[in-house]
Amino acid sequence: MVGVRRSIAGTESCQVHHNGPCVRGRMRVRMDDGSEREIGPGDVFVIPAGHDAWVTGNEAFVGYDLAGGAAEYAKASTR
Repeated sequence: MVGVRRSIAGTESCQVHHNGPCVRGRMRVRMDDGSEREIGPGDVFVIPAGHDAWVTGNEAFVGYDLAGGAAEYAKASTR
């Protein structure tokens, strides 16, 4: 499974730290070391740099990333 990282970020894994609450849906996270976990409604997540993630199930994942920094990552080129 390939998440957003290569197609949008152009890196092997996401290099941005994320943390916040999950409101609904489920997301699977795989770290560069191979460890995995799933985040679901009511969970508070802390995801360090060096991960990939994808939605599991049929419901959209809704979470609030409070760490900041994501707005600067994977920006479209202005060239």
